[in-house]
Amino acid sequence: MKNRSLGKNAILNSIRQFLNVIFPLIIIPYTSRVLSVSSMGIYNFSSNYANYFLLLASLGIPTYAVREGAKYRDDHQKISDFSSQIFTLNIISTMISYIILIFTLQFPFFKKYALTIVVFSLQIIFTTIGTEWIYTIYEDFTYITVRSILFKVLSIALLFVFVRETNDFLPYAGVTVFASVGSNILNYIHTKSIVKIRIINNFSQLKAHIKPVFTIFFSTLAVNIYVASDTTLLGFIKGNYAVGIYGVASKIYGTIAPFLASILIVTIPRLAMLFWEKNFKEYKNVLGSIIKVIVTILIPSSIGIIMLAPEIIMIISGKKYLASVTPLRFLAIALIFSLLNTIVSECVMIPAHEEKKLLKANLIAASVNLILNLVLMPFFSFNAAAVTTVISELTSLSINTFEMKNVMYGVVRSEHILKGIIQSTIGCIPIVIICLLVKEVVYLIWLRGLVAIVLSIVAYVCVLLFMKNDAVLNLLNRFCKR
Repeated sequence: MKNRSLGKNAILNSIRQFLNVIFPLIIIPYTSRVLSVSSMGIYNFSSNYANYFLLLASLGIPTYAVREGAKYRDDHQKISDFSSQIFTLNIISTMISYIILIFTLQFPFFKKYALTIVVFSLQIIFTTIGTEWIYTIYEDFTYITVRSILFKVLSIALLFVFVRETNDFLPYAGVTVFASVGSNILNYIHTKSIVKIRIINNFSQLKAHIKPVFTIFFSTLAVNIYVASDTTLLGFIKGNYAVGIYGVASKIYGTIAPFLASILIVTIPRLAMLFWEKNFKEYKNVLGSIIKVIVTILIPSSIGIIMLAPEIIMIISGKKYLASVTPLRFLAIALIFSLLNTIVSECVMIPAHEEKKLLKANLIAASVNLILNLVLMPFFSFNAAAVTTVISELTSLSINTFEMKNVMYGVVRSEHILKGIIQSTIGCIPIVIICLLVKEVVYLIWLRGLVAIVLSIVAYVCVLLFMKNDAVLNLLNRFCKR
């Protein structure tokens, strides 16, 4: 099979993730003003709780399937057999997940959340039948992007029709599910034109996959503990209001992070294949290029969020959510550690089959997060949730980088990576100055945010061009050629 352009895939996946950013930017301002803070709290708690069972059903399969499937994608019979085995394993984990979910909903505490959780749980079955990992294996991001555009537009229309009252959090949950996984029905139909998937009756064929899948699952679960458990613990310790406040900051964080990580996602199957072929020179070249691009985008994005946090909260959610400013600023710091950690874990450790080391690091980070949340949340509420996320992401990044020092130090210490980090840091100086000046001059919130963002981007790019930054020059050359 001919390799697809990483640049084209990165652009397509960025468009898809951009839609995932735009969708919340449209719906959050609307729903934050229509729904009460308590309703948003019920919505956020139910969403996070259902996500645990979505994680259980996924069982680390998407990550494992992409890594292993990249080896077989040129052999139709082998990839069909492999996909059938993985799909069968996913069906089994989905059934187990639903059984446990139904059991937990019998407890009295979940009475007011039960119906909303059930609506969110539809994501489980739709994610399973969607088999999106197949499209990632084949680096087919064109189909995924077109499909996302269609369903996002339909979802926005449905939102304005069905979410109109302060207690319409249930229709809001339904629209969210439709936007997220409704298109997976089309995936299931379309997948048949790529590979032949069937249910495997001989379970002995699944044994080879169980150990690595569970290792990746427990690692992902540990990450989920320090990313999503904050909201769950807030619900138990401080109630729906705190969840509603923190939910706004975490939702903004949760939409920006995947958008910035979209460049990484398209490289994972390519890096897995290069590592399997032992083409380490090309592997390190691709990895170095990815780090350079991510750093160039990541640092100014985090600084911009910190500087414009009040404007972002006011524009997106309104005055009643201004308490979200402080946790959003902390989460902007966490964003840096999170994306760098994603590079190390997904682009280095997973292709290298070092999921056991990844599990160890994530378990330590999750333990740190859980202990600190239990100690700090009763006193500092949602601010504690954000601070512990920063500490956990930094902990995981530090351990993973040390474990993979033989690969990472050689790549990161290269001249063009260090140079890029220094240039990006210097480029953020005018961003800080511009944001401070615009706050003093422009009084309309939305205009202040718009002017600050536009001027900051222009100033940042100009500084990097002046310093002859490789990432910006390469992007500009490609744009001019096209």
